[in-house]
Amino acid sequence: MTDATARFAGIATRRAADGKGGIASICSAHPLVIEATLRHSVAQGADVLIEATCNQVNHEGGYTGMTPADFRSFVERHAGKAGFPLDRLILGGDHLGPNPWKHLPAAEAMQRAAAMIDAYACAGFTKLHLDTSMACAGDPVALPDETIAARAAELAAIAEAAVARTVGKKPVYIIGTEVPVPGGALEALDHVHVTEPADALRTVEVHRQAFFRLGLDAAFARAVGVVVQPGVEFGNADIIAYAPEKATRLVASLGSMPQFVFEAHSTDYQPAEALAALVRDGFAILKVGPWLTFALREALYGLGSIADQLAPDPSRESLPAAMERVMLASPGNWQKYYPGTPGEQRLQRHFSFSDRIRYYWPSPEARRATEALLAALGETEIPRPLISQYLGHLDAEVGAGRIKPTAHELLIGSVTRVLDIYRSATNS
Repeated sequence: MTDATARFAGIATRRAADGKGGIASICSAHPLVIEATLRHSVAQGADVLIEATCNQVNHEGGYTGMTPADFRSFVERHAGKAGFPLDRLILGGDHLGPNPWKHLPAAEAMQRAAAMIDAYACAGFTKLHLDTSMACAGDPVALPDETIAARAAELAAIAEAAVARTVGKKPVYIIGTEVPVPGGALEALDHVHVTEPADALRTVEVHRQAFFRLGLDAAFARAVGVVVQPGVEFGNADIIAYAPEKATRLVASLGSMPQFVFEAHSTDYQPAEALAALVRDGFAILKVGPWLTFALREALYGLGSIADQLAPDPSRESLPAAMERVMLASPGNWQKYYPGTPGEQRLQRHFSFSDRIRYYWPSPEARRATEALLAALGETEIPRPLISQYLGHLDAEVGAGRIKPTAHELLIGSVTRVLDIYRSATNS
């Protein structure tokens, strides 16, 4: 895998010089998203940054059932199939901290977080986002900045020791967190507060001091990004687009921290020009995840309608019906996120921008339903009128010959369409 320290070295200088050098962070564990990402990067001859979150992948398995070592093997297998060179792959860990165990007392939650970051570092993940901002059982609701930074430094010490023990590549670090919660806001949106410059500068300074107290000066020198809120967010049916004029003061604060760029979370569904403006203004690392699986779900549901026309089978349960059963049987991943009447909740389960349905694709029932749909269509070339009717966003690409009109390639094409937007915005 590529050396993240080398890839990110000078990213702040390059961005300040010409507004270029950004990178998209692909936050997904769906096999088709990973395949599309790697194939896209092969075609572009570009590095790729793929990140797993603390809830998705951890030493206990996470909701994907994968440890960090498992996730690395999973991505590398897909890289081999795509012909993607591993020396262009960067693996990252997102929101690494006690979040999966915040219901436990802080000492126990941090012990679990330490085991998790050790597993990430030992597995060769070289971009590590330290996020210890959440309160654990017994903590005050809002943690003091000094406590957050001290806990982050403790985790950095664990990662540094793991790398030394395994003679691995030294990681770069991302510090800070964003609000609201990762994965999209829980309520209807009409505005988002941009991070105050003083808060961003304080985040950097308290982390610097915490690292230095543990003798981690060299590790802090490899901290390259700080997570802030640039004023972008999405909810179930709302998108707040980046407004550069509202972030002018925050962007100016980068002049006081030349070591850093900003990392922007929840950039999904942003207009192309907004993403380009984010990179230009110093938000050089753009996180994207739900938009990719949303695009995949759009294509899967479109293919379901196409299958009803090309290969009608009354015994085959529709994919939406199968996913509805799966989500109703295990409501934990959507229930508190989707308010409203039963009808409103049903629409959100399938079509929300928050895309909580992505948590259910790995389930055995969802996999069987997806496989049955794709088996029904096989390698049949789908007539363009049906693509125009049910997958209209891909029709022009099919017509131009850039996407083969088969089920699998249409799925890849739907995800690639989003990746193209990020590729253009990051100038990478």
